[in-house]
Amino acid sequence: MRRGIRAALPALAGAVVLTGTLLSAPAEAAGGVVIHRVYFDSPGTDDRSNTSLNAEWVQIKNTSSSAISLRNWVLKDASNHKYTFRDVKIGAGRTMKVRTGRGSDTAANKYQNRRAYVWNNTSDTATLTKANGTRADSCSWTTRDPSDKYC
Repeated sequence: MRRGIRAALPALAGAVVLTGTLLSAPAEAAGGVVIHRVYFDSPGTDDRSNTSLNAEWVQIKNTSSSAISLRNWVLKDASNHKYTFRDVKIGAGRTMKVRTGRGSDTAANKYQNRRAYVWNNTSDTATLTKANGTRADSCSWTTRDPSDKYC
């Protein structure tokens, strides 16, 4: 009898692991909005031109299967420079860039309308916070990274 129980234990452990994996899959499949990439070092000379400022951006991605409202979500750096999303939705599986300079907002690009750089080239952290104040995602980099970082 003991021998049969010992033989069944590995199969039972495997079933528990498999069940745990299956139960956690729907939560992972739900997805959310994440910081996908940050281009923190604008190419060329940092001359504060609008073109140079807009070459600095944070790309966010909706990893879920439905659109998500970003109304009152906040994107900020370690120095607390904040960009608050207005009444914006990001489509399922879509990406959106938040550029530092001035421009006209589109579905793919939002503009902070700043006249100075936000993201530090040496090290910084981009943090995306939901309207209720909970952190959705963050991405950090240091000088060992090139001019951009996939998060």
